[in-house]
Parts: sequence; C-alpha cells; structure tokens
Amino acid sequence: MKNQKQLVDALYDKLPQGTKKMVDRSVSEIVSAKKKNGNVVVVTGSGPNLHEGVTTLIAELVKKEIIDGVTTSSAVVAHEMAGVLDKVKRVDGKKLGFSSDILPRGDIFEATLMPSRLLDQLKTEMLIDINLINKVLAAEGNIIIKAAGNMGYPMGLRTEMLAKEILFVANERGLPFEAVAGAGADERTIIGAARRRSIPCLVTVPQLIGGGMVGIAIADTISIAERTAKIAQMMESADVIIESAVALTQEIHDGPFEIYTGHGIWSRWEGYPTYSLADKVLIRIDLDPNLERAWELEKQSSEVQKAIDEGAPKTKAFDIPFRMEMSGFARLEKSIPVVGDIGAIWPIIADRVSRALNITLDFMSYPQQTPEGQEMREWIVENIQPVDKRKLYS
Repeated sequence: MKNQKQLVDALYDKLPQGTKKMVDRSVSEIVSAKKKNGNVVVVTGSGPNLHEGVTTLIAELVKKEIIDGVTTSSAVVAHEMAGVLDKVKRVDGKKLGFSSDILPRGDIFEATLMPSRLLDQLKTEMLIDINLINKVLAAEGNIIIKAAGNMGYPMGLRTEMLAKEILFVANERGLPFEAVAGAGADERTIIGAARRRSIPCLVTVPQLIGGGMVGIAIADTISIAERTAKIAQMMESADVIIESAVALTQEIHDGPFEIYTGHGIWSRWEGYPTYSLADKVLIRIDLDPNLERAWELEKQSSEVQKAIDEGAPKTKAFDIPFRMEMSGFARLEKSIPVVGDIGAIWPIIADRVSRALNITLDFMSYPQQTPEGQEMREWIVENIQPVDKRKLYS
C-alpha cells in the first residue's frame, strides 16, 4: 500500500504543467502566510466538495489551525448535520404505496442505512415508521453512497425537524445557525471543527437557499446585514482566500463592503466599516479553463479592466463565456487560477502545506473515483456522526 506522500505525488505528476505551476504558487503563498501568523479563509460550495471528501479535509485543516475561517453553503451545513455522507437504499416508491405526486423524479424513495445504536437514538427524538424501513430493506433496489440526510428516511426528515429546533435556540441566543449546529456536530465536519476552535463558519448570502428547511432556518437566524458584515470581517482578516468549486463568488469576496473592486464605495462614503482585497492572495480551484484565459488576458494586457473602464460587455469582448466572478478575480494582482479537479488539487495542497509547516494530518481526501477515494468515502459513512442533540443542548 502506498503511503500518503506517494499517493499525493502521483496525483501531482498527472497534472498539466501549467496547473502544477499554479499549485506550487498556491502552496508557497499559504505557507508564507501561516509562517507569518496570517489567516487563511476558504470559500467553499457544496456538491463535489462533499463527495470528494474536501469538506472533511477542510475540517481537518481547521482543526490543525491551517484554515482560520470558512464560508460555505446551506447544503453543506445540512449534509454535515446528517453525517456528511451516508448509505441509502433506493427503491420504487410506488411499490411502497406512495403516489407519484409526492415522490421525486423516477418515483424513488430512499431509506438511510444506519447502525442500530443510531436508529435507537433517533427513536428517542421522533416517531419513526419501522415498518416502512423494513419494507424498503426487503424491496428490490440499489444501495449507494450519497450526501447525508437529504431525501433519505428518517435522516433527511430528522434534519428538517432539527433545523427548526436550532432556529429557535439560535434566535434565543442571538447566534448564527451554523454556530449552534456546530455545538452538536461531529468535530470532523466544518461546522463542528469551527465551533471547537471558535473561528467563523458562515453560509454566504448566494448560498442560503439549499438544504431544505436548513437553508430557511439559516437565513432566519441573523439578518442579511449582519451576515454580510460578519463575512466581510472574515474576509478582512484573511491573508489568503481559497475558493473551492463555488459559484457567484464575486458576491462573496467582493461583497457589499469591499472597496478595491468598487462594490463598497457608498458604504465607505456613508461611514460603514469596509475592507479591501488589494493585498490579499485569492486562489480559485475551478474546472473551467475560461477562468485562466480571462486571468491571462488581464495579466498580459489589462483587457478585463479596460473593458470595465469602457463599459464594454466582457463576454463579447473576449469571446468566452464570462462568468461574473471572473471579473473581480482576474483584476486582483495576487489572484491564482488553479484549473483542475478539486478532488486531486485539495489533497496536494493540504499535504504540501502541512509538511512545510511540520503538521501531521489525521485525515486525507482522495479523488472519489480512485480506490483510495472509495475507501475514504466508506470511512466517512462509518465514522462521521450526525449532530448529537445532547451535545447541542449541553
């Protein structure tokens, strides 16, 4: 069996030369910032970040004090509340007696496969139809690993119900939903690790609606004004910002209180606290090669800034699909585009940064399609636990 360094080195060797260069620059900037007692903040999305083990790796980097703040999506919070990844059995819901009008596409119904001790714990919290679970287990169907909770019975329903309870507690205490949920979460989740270190973990405004009732509850705990102000404080504290498979980041890192790209000019004018991205390193891990093309255009000839100055439509000016976040990213002097699969890029960065800082990581993610990645996903299913209500209320 290869060791961690050999596995990560093999991932690095498969990268295109240009991507290797950007990964090396990213590692150098992160290590430099940490050696100067600087802060690293991560802006992460959901989807592949969960399935590739990246959210679990980020939690490990939070625990080891390499990452000092995280913004994420309400979907990530919802799935972490349910244990990140779980196994479910999918069957034909109509054969269970459900009508198509309440079933998702394909008439699928899912039951969470869980150890008896966890099921016994849930029985103390809610009414559970054991007969329904037994019908699913006896029926013909497929067993898969997927993002935890969600449509799986009873874990998905439990998460919906728990979200309402956490909303009540958060409103009573004047805290963000994420902080309260983190108190009962597994320490190998982002929300759990951040809570234990007392560092910020917040869902961004563009990522509020997701994760069913969890997204609604997150949105209802603190106001949009307070949320954006807290995120601005997090960004201001950062020396390095890493974006991981996330859309609409111009509304996150630029935000309503950032002045270097101009969005916060009137907030500054009226005396509100603002911050600047001017001297910050912004690393974006993205599969879209147009990100690097836009970045290169700006670095070679300042074409992006020229188009903005002239009020020209950037998509037509450059003949590429110009996503909104490319503009602010490309114009920042210290931005670094890393075009590649986050499942491969994150373990490389984490391994090399931790080695440079003489920190031993207890968890490492790998691309989910590899044998190591499949083993990692099984490990997450078996080891990372859903929110424990007893811890939450204590």
